[in-house]
Amino acid sequence: MKQQTEALHYGYEKDTQNTMAVPIYQTTAYEFRDTEHAANLFALKELGNIYTRLNNPTTDVFEKRFAQVQGGEAALATSSGMSAIFYAIANAAEAGDNIVCASQLYGGTLTQASHTLKRFGIEARFFDVQNPQEIEALIDDKTKVVFFETLTNPSIDVADISAITAIANRHNILSVVDNTVATPVLCNPFKFGVDIIVHSASKYTTGQGLAIGGIMVERKGIVDKLKANPRYPQFNEPDASYHGLVYTDVPLPPYTLRGRLSLLRDLGGVLSPFNSWLFIQGLETLSIRMREHSKNAQTIAEFLESHPLVLKVNYPGLKSDSNYKNAQKYFENGASSGLLSFEVSSFEKAKSIVDAVKIFSLVVNIGDSKSIITHPASTTHQQLSSQELKECGVGEGMIRLSIGLESSVDLVQDLKQALEA
Repeated sequence: MKQQTEALHYGYEKDTQNTMAVPIYQTTAYEFRDTEHAANLFALKELGNIYTRLNNPTTDVFEKRFAQVQGGEAALATSSGMSAIFYAIANAAEAGDNIVCASQLYGGTLTQASHTLKRFGIEARFFDVQNPQEIEALIDDKTKVVFFETLTNPSIDVADISAITAIANRHNILSVVDNTVATPVLCNPFKFGVDIIVHSASKYTTGQGLAIGGIMVERKGIVDKLKANPRYPQFNEPDASYHGLVYTDVPLPPYTLRGRLSLLRDLGGVLSPFNSWLFIQGLETLSIRMREHSKNAQTIAEFLESHPLVLKVNYPGLKSDSNYKNAQKYFENGASSGLLSFEVSSFEKAKSIVDAVKIFSLVVNIGDSKSIITHPASTTHQQLSSQELKECGVGEGMIRLSIGLESSVDLVQDLKQALEA
């Protein structure tokens, strides 16, 4: 089936009520047939529902459907995009290990990598996403993950995915990419060698800012990279917390399985069934919305590029953008999502523009059907120093826009009056 058809149908077998919509199974626990059935479920001799911290029928449909739409083998839904990132890294790394990350990351991800993971004993080392060759010098025998974003937020860089994964594969290291901004509709990083994809489902997946959630997807055949790989003993040695299970020896997707049985079970960052249901609804219209977001963003970017008060526009759909070539290579038909940024002369000028808009809402979110404006230097990235802002590609006069589904004519007019106020 084609992606759009899968987004509407995959992973749902109608229950006894034959409902067209996936039901919301709003329950904590499930009744077992007898003690043998319960024991078999806990021993993985049978697969089925145990407790909603581990699995839930509504969430199961969301996981299966999202994995299929993204082109992966299996998925693990989490309570937020940040928890999906944490689980993707914590599944591979432990105290004493390190990860190699692009400098150009979402502010929350930068903080998690630089500070929170550090307290867990995991060191983050950074490379310029525009210069993936820097990765080589950062790798040692304790490197467990190379992490980056397909389309960076808010610097709007497009990663050279093939170049990054080639380096990771040469060293037999897992590559993890955040594909939130591009979405499965515009980009499939698995085609270019990525091992694990994470998303904040709170963004384009829901599409209306209705729910917080995340998801981690593993590629087909990842077991071949993990099995007997000395970097990842946790997948090849018996897990004492789960009956001596060896994750690469069972016929189930190992990265998702360990994430569920070791991390989700113990840390508890579980997605609610109701939010899973909301994300299922969002998936149904994702491909249509992404076309409109991208079309509107292209119009806005072209307007901003022509305005004399704008110093620079960052949008890969513009032929003048340094990321245009990568966008044409990695994104479906070169469509570049609804996220863009532009730079004006100063911190104060940027703030005055943000305060003057009438249709755009000042919100620290992206991917909404309504257009959003953000000044990263005073909000999402305010914890960073001037040097750190520069290193992650965020200028003090940068304004980030998440272009919604309003008329592009109205959006252009709103930005014009704000620029010239």
